[in-house]
Amino acid sequence: MRLHCVALLGTALSFSQLALAQSQPSPSPSLSAQTSPTPSPEQEVPVIDGRIGPCSAAFTVTDANGKPVYAATVNVHITYGFGGFKKMDLEASTNAQGKVTFKGLPAKVHNPPLEFHASKGDLVGMATDDPVVECQATHDIVLEKAKPKQAPTN
Repeated sequence: MRLHCVALLGTALSFSQLALAQSQPSPSPSLSAQTSPTPSPEQEVPVIDGRIGPCSAAFTVTDANGKPVYAATVNVHITYGFGGFKKMDLEASTNAQGKVTFKGLPAKVHNPPLEFHASKGDLVGMATDDPVVECQATHDIVLEKAKPKQAPTN
């Protein structure tokens, strides 16, 4: 009799687990279609952190036709601190959407504005940013053919 009760109890537990599993809603295909896919590395916005302040500057780099430029190099030379004795150079490349962000920039720089230079191949462009005026800045940089430097006239 005792063995029979254990078997019935085990069967009852199995049925209750089955009933619980069936009452749980299964994920709907429409719900999974609504979740955004994980961005690929080309889509994630590259971020470089200078770790020297609270400011940031986000850039979108495009060509002359307004198309995003992938793997354009953007760099900046920062002089900061008392008397401008501290210096830092930062460099990062753009993603497939032409985007890159510099964060951790100082709120005050020596000889503002900061000059962000972008390049890819023979294309160049520049944007300036003064963190005192705009601490969380967003800028566009248009890349164009570099203009040949003229020799000084005597």
